[in-house]
Amino acid sequence: MGLLALGLLGLSPTLTLSLLAFGLAVLTALKLREARRIEERRVVALLQLVCAGLLAALRPELGPSLLQGLAILLALAGLLALELGAGPDWKVLLRRSLQVLLAALPIALVLFLLLPRMMPFGTLGWGQGMGAVTGLSDSMEPGAIARLAVSRQPAARVAFPAGGGPPPMDQRYWRVLVHDLFDGRSWRSTTPRDVLRPPGPSTTPYPPAGPEEGLQLWLTEASGLAAVPWSGQGRPLSPELRQRRNGELLSRAAGSQRRVYSLTDSPTTDDWRRQPPGLIDLALPWGENPRLQSLAAGWQRLGSGRARLEAAERWFRDQPFRYTLEPGPLPRRAPLDHFLFETRLGFCGHYASAFTTLMRAAGVPARVVSGYRGGQWVQPLGGTGYVDLRQADAHAWSEVWLEGEGWHRVDPTAWAAGDPLANGAAAASRQAGSGPWNWLQRQWWGLDVAWARWWLGYDSERQDAVISRLLGPHRQWLGVVVLLAVGVSLAAGLGGLGWLGRRRRGDPLRVELERTLRVLARQGVEPQPGETLPAFARRLEQLRPPLADPLSAFVALYQSHRFAPVPGRNGRREAQRLGRALRRSLRGGIRRGEAIQRDSS
Repeated sequence: MGLLALGLLGLSPTLTLSLLAFGLAVLTALKLREARRIEERRVVALLQLVCAGLLAALRPELGPSLLQGLAILLALAGLLALELGAGPDWKVLLRRSLQVLLAALPIALVLFLLLPRMMPFGTLGWGQGMGAVTGLSDSMEPGAIARLAVSRQPAARVAFPAGGGPPPMDQRYWRVLVHDLFDGRSWRSTTPRDVLRPPGPSTTPYPPAGPEEGLQLWLTEASGLAAVPWSGQGRPLSPELRQRRNGELLSRAAGSQRRVYSLTDSPTTDDWRRQPPGLIDLALPWGENPRLQSLAAGWQRLGSGRARLEAAERWFRDQPFRYTLEPGPLPRRAPLDHFLFETRLGFCGHYASAFTTLMRAAGVPARVVSGYRGGQWVQPLGGTGYVDLRQADAHAWSEVWLEGEGWHRVDPTAWAAGDPLANGAAAASRQAGSGPWNWLQRQWWGLDVAWARWWLGYDSERQDAVISRLLGPHRQWLGVVVLLAVGVSLAAGLGGLGWLGRRRRGDPLRVELERTLRVLARQGVEPQPGETLPAFARRLEQLRPPLADPLSAFVALYQSHRFAPVPGRNGRREAQRLGRALRRSLRGGIRRGEAIQRDSS
């Protein structure tokens, strides 16, 4: 139960199945406390197996999977102990349980490879703001934050199994949320109702891609958000992913769970950049920040959006802005005016909010985007390298609509404070990320990435590819193939389990004796009903005189070690070794006797 309790620690109480797992674990613990009879304890062991299977569906990561496997092994050992009776050897029970798991492995592999994939369990989790800690939230109000704490919590990892490594540092913008609704103080994301559905198979514009062509493999921690990070380019390979018109990538998997998904590069998958702006991308509460609007009014006389953007960049670079995580709160009245013309202190949220508002006031459609910036490249000792993203890498920037170009990314924080990776949250993230513990953590995460790539990354797309290669146009026979494969796997597993049982059944000396008796039975000599071993040996000596000496030594040692066993583990090993040596001598005597009989005849 202790291993199952550890697995429960990572579950979110917002999921129905998580509550079911909690309840099942509590009932199992209560049943274990009151169980007295063998039947009741057998029920407890079965409940532990069910609970471990439920946890496997909810927590498929590498670490929880190892805990679940160990819990299943111990539950099977408990069942075997109940069936075998009192005084079991736990070493033997664990070995036997491992044999049962190995026997079931072929069936599990067949079902994993060929059984149709199910959608992720659960529903979308509750949204959760990060408060005054670095990270992401579906709303952003930088003026209400006086001091921003740096969170070292993991956010996501992205690997590039196809090779080539990550993009350059200045291009590592991993978008998550688009904030396009502004009330004068805070930015919010609109309801995700305008999802871009993927085209049908007959009209898809995407070129066929290999299994790892330009592949990006993402592992994201629980965030409570429906949107997941991505680079803004690439075709989602996971069926639970959908792309919004504003460039958000939404997942139907529960946001309160860890998510694994993959994308492949394609030059035709940036349709969101060409989606024209709407009225919401120009909406402003007029009169909220009068000095800002007065500044932007002067830029409206410039002919194009590109010219207005360049004017705003020059103005920002000319002002004494300074990046800081402790800007102090902004007043409720005209907060952006206070930031732009008085304090000029802030972090990325301040700059993205003020710049986007300026662009809208100048007549240029604009919006705020939040996600992650940068990330540390980690190359494990073995396996695929990955970019490690922490909550401290959370960042906000702007996007403006330029005629003929589409949506264009602008990072005003870099104008005011230089490269944001050289200071602030990202610099603290790199400094805090050194040390042996962080090195060991990144190596473990490298194994986790490999696990996700080969196990969790086996989604319906890859399964369809495997089935297509296996059956070709005859997919209607999939059910028959699965049944046949399960039958063959079951027979192979049971046969292997029986072979292992016969190989290790009984006392070692008794096993040696039975093997010797089988050798003699093939020569036509068998013990009579009720005949003792010494009597059988004397009769055999009369029938086969050359076997007298080996038989006498064998019987003497067998009787001695059988009825006066040598105490301790070393004594038992020595007795087993001598028994096997005597058996070999006995077989050699049989062969010599047979050779003498052939020569005399």
